[in-house]
Amino acid sequence: MIPKKMVVIIGVIILIAANIIALSVTSRRHASFGSGRIALSFAAPFQKAVTRSIRFARGLWRHYFLTVSVAQESYKYKEAFGLAQQQNNQLGELKLTNVRLRSLLDFKKTMTNQVLAAEAIGKDPSQWYKTIIIDKGRDEGVAKGMAVVVPEGIVGQVMGVSAHYSKVLLIIDPNSAVDALAQRTRARGVIKGVSSGRCLFKYVLRKHDVGVGDRVVSSGMDGVFPKGLAVGHVAGVIRRSSGIFQEVTVTPFVDFEKLEEVLVVLSPPKH
Repeated sequence: MIPKKMVVIIGVIILIAANIIALSVTSRRHASFGSGRIALSFAAPFQKAVTRSIRFARGLWRHYFLTVSVAQESYKYKEAFGLAQQQNNQLGELKLTNVRLRSLLDFKKTMTNQVLAAEAIGKDPSQWYKTIIIDKGRDEGVAKGMAVVVPEGIVGQVMGVSAHYSKVLLIIDPNSAVDALAQRTRARGVIKGVSSGRCLFKYVLRKHDVGVGDRVVSSGMDGVFPKGLAVGHVAGVIRRSSGIFQEVTVTPFVDFEKLEEVLVVLSPPKH
C-alpha cells in the first residue's frame, strides 16, 4: 500500500507537469491569437489549482516537520523531567537515610558497649517465625545470642550466623524472651512475643503496681540485653481476683515493618 505522503507528492508532480505543458502551448509563436486565448482559458484555472496545490503541499510539509520537531522537543522535555524526578526521589531517599543514620550514630554514642552497624536486607516470609536477615556475620564479629537494637528500642537477638549474614529473632516472636522491668515501679517480668505483633509482660506479680502507659525497659539480668534499653509501653493490664500474676500487654516502641538499619551489640559494657 502506497503511503499517503507519497500519493500527495505524485499528485503534485503530475499537476506541475500538466501546467508546464499547458503553458508551453500558449507560448508557441506560431499559434494564433484566438487559439492562444482558448489555451489560456483552459490553462489559467488549471495553473491556479496547481499553485494552490503546491502551496497546500508546502504548508502540509511545514506543518509535518513542525509537528515532528515539537514531538521531539516534547519527548526530550519528558525525558529530562523523568530524569529530574528520579534524581529528586533519590535525593529524598538519601536525605531520609542520612536522618536514620544520624539517629543511629547519636544512639551509638550513648551505648557503653561495642556495637556494629548492619542493614536489614530481608525477613522471614512465613507466619511461623518473626525474623529478619542482616548483612553482617561471623567474619564481622557477629555471634549467636548477641542483642540487636535501634534508637527506638530492642529489636531482637541473633539466632543464626553465616560468614557475612545473620538471622535475628525479633522480640515479637513467641520464642523470644527479654528480662524486663516497669521503669516507674521496678516491677519485673519477662517480655514474650505474641502473634498479634505485640508482647506480653509475663510473670509480673499481681501485687506490683503496673499501669497503662508505663515504660518497660530491659533489666540486664538475662545477660543478653544491656540494662535500660527501651522495650515498649504498657497497653493493657488485667488483674484477676485469683492467681499470683497479672496479665500485662506491651506495645513495642520499634516498628518492625520499617526496620532498615540496626546495631548489633558485640561486647559486654565497658567499665
